[in-house]
Amino acid sequence: MNKALLVAQLRNASHPSTLHDISQKIKNLHPADLADILNELNVSQILPLLGHLGTHNRAMVFSHFSEERQDALLRAMSRDVMTALFEHLPSDVRADIYNRMNDRVRRDLLSALPKSQREDMLRMSVHPEGTAGAEMTSDFVTVSAEMSVAQALKHIRATASEKETIYVIYVLDYQGGLSGTLSLRELVIARDEQTVNEIMRLNPVSAKVDWPKEQAAELIRHYDLLALPVLSHEGKMLGILTIDDAMDIEKEQDARQLARFGGTTLGGKSDLDIMTSPFHQMFRVRVFWLALLTVFGVITSNFVAAQEEILAEIVILAAFLAPVIDMGGNTGSQSATLVIRGMALGDIKMKWRYVWLVVRRELPVVLVLGIVIALLEVVLAQFSKGVGVDVMLVVGLSMMVCTILGGVIGALLPFIARRIGTDPATLSSPLITSIMDLLGVLIYFGFAWLFLGDLLTQAG
Repeated sequence: MNKALLVAQLRNASHPSTLHDISQKIKNLHPADLADILNELNVSQILPLLGHLGTHNRAMVFSHFSEERQDALLRAMSRDVMTALFEHLPSDVRADIYNRMNDRVRRDLLSALPKSQREDMLRMSVHPEGTAGAEMTSDFVTVSAEMSVAQALKHIRATASEKETIYVIYVLDYQGGLSGTLSLRELVIARDEQTVNEIMRLNPVSAKVDWPKEQAAELIRHYDLLALPVLSHEGKMLGILTIDDAMDIEKEQDARQLARFGGTTLGGKSDLDIMTSPFHQMFRVRVFWLALLTVFGVITSNFVAAQEEILAEIVILAAFLAPVIDMGGNTGSQSATLVIRGMALGDIKMKWRYVWLVVRRELPVVLVLGIVIALLEVVLAQFSKGVGVDVMLVVGLSMMVCTILGGVIGALLPFIARRIGTDPATLSSPLITSIMDLLGVLIYFGFAWLFLGDLLTQAG
């Protein structure tokens, strides 16, 4: 179905009979696709359409809206409609929304919800943001070890409609502790008279409720899990983190690291969003980095100004200053990106052997890069500007040393950041470039005085 045409039809659907007809067209769409289409409408247009969807489908579509759109829709709903919606929302979405509500709306909602859902929502909402507990859902299937396969299948059929996933079944003891797991496939192919205890897998991979959510998502990726059980410190099973949760966490982590590497986040604060972040936050975070880089820039410019004597005598040196110092920053950013990626994937650990491994891998590469780029720069300088041998030596050697030094420093900075307890991505690309600008100027004019200093003496 054409999206633009459907959006136009939805905008014009105001009469109840028209709403009913068009709801029949959209009810079989995937909730994520339908949410994407409804996002083109305003709140007053979305609410009647949601009302014509089935209760389960309505909740699934609502869970795919952004937090801002969810909050706007809830403010426009009556108490009864909101309560009916909450009864069918996934438990983790329900808890997230509850934590964003003000106290008055919370009280009204809690008094209207059934006791079991009220207690579940309160349990789910107490976990700190950023932990595995805050991301988990309590909609999972459990059986006991003493059940026969036939009993377990009957139990799953009776409860599956209320659960988020049934592909992994969790075996709990009488205290709610996790004894083992088994897949739906293993249960289906087992003999009816076998017990769950006979076919379950012991010692399943699990996460603690207060672990960082990124650590829990990494377990799902590492072990190729469909879902990860989340336990209390006493071993009681509290919920599961599903593979789609892990994908969202890793997507969020990638966006955060990109923001930090670009210098658009400050410390542990939330990342900037060009669509939603307020002006004062956009200004405060960005001005910090720009002011820091300005300090580096002033230091660099002061040193360049101090070289007025040699630049006046050998004006051609000024033409090569920018490409020489830029090369160190570019190489450093490349190296830092590779190391940060390795750290994010878990391939690089904070151990000395990994530091030496990275240096051993990076050093030969930047050595060859430095030589190739230096030769290229010298050839281009000769053909484009016809410089002398002394100037070519200064430019070529400076380019080579800046490339090599930039690669090594860029590879080591993420380790330094980890050692001092900072996210490596906060050593942003602009900061690496600024550091290499200063070092590049020192290297460039160092070689200039070494090879061309005698010209100044003669001029004097």
